[in-house]
Amino acid sequence: MSLERGIHPISSELIDRERRMVERRIKQARFPTTKSLDSYEFKAMPSLNKLLIMELARCDYITRNENIIAVGNSGTGKTHIAPGLGLAACQKGLAVGFITASALVHELLEARDDKRLLRLQKQLAKYRLLIIDELGYVPLSPTGAELLFEVFSGRYERGSTIVTSNLPFDEWTSTFGSERLTGALLDRLTHHVHILEMNGESYRLKQSRSKPVG
Repeated sequence: MSLERGIHPISSELIDRERRMVERRIKQARFPTTKSLDSYEFKAMPSLNKLLIMELARCDYITRNENIIAVGNSGTGKTHIAPGLGLAACQKGLAVGFITASALVHELLEARDDKRLLRLQKQLAKYRLLIIDELGYVPLSPTGAELLFEVFSGRYERGSTIVTSNLPFDEWTSTFGSERLTGALLDRLTHHVHILEMNGESYRLKQSRSKPVG
C-alpha cells in the first residue's frame, strides 16, 4: 500500500502536466472550433471515408510527412474535419497551426514588407502539422501566390500540411493565376497525400432544415 501511495501523486501530477500541455497546444493552434471528429455526422457525407479519417486521427501520416487535401463544396464540414484532425495531433503532443489561406497570405505579405519574412517562414516550419483552410475562395495576387507556394515548398517532405478547398484541382490555376506555379505546387502537395472527397449537399444547410420553425 505504501508503494501505491508513493506512485499515485507523481502519476496524477504527470497527467495534469500532460493535460495542461495539450490545452496549451490547442490554444496555440488557433482552431476556429474545437469540435472533435466524434461529433461529425459521417452519415450525412457518404462520399467521405470514415475508416480513413479514423486511421488519420492516429497521426501516423504526420510522422511520415504526408499531406491531406479535403476537397468539396461549401458547407460539407471541411472546417470540422481539418481542425478535428488537428485536435487529434495536439493530443498526440504535436505542434499544430491553423490559418485560412487568405489570412496566411496577408501575414506573409505584411512580414515581407516589415522585413521579417524569414522569421515567419521559420515559425511556420516549426509546425509538425499546418492546416491551411479555404484555399480557392479568394484569387491571390502574383506575389501572394509565390509566397504561399514557398510555404508549401518549404514543408515538402519536412512537415505535414492539411489543405481544404472548395475547388477541384483543375481549377486551382484560377487561385494561383499561373499554370506553372499551380503545377509545381500540386506536384509537391500530392506526392504523399490522402485526398478526402467531401462532395454532397451542404452539411450546414441540412442541419438548418432539420431545425423546427417558429
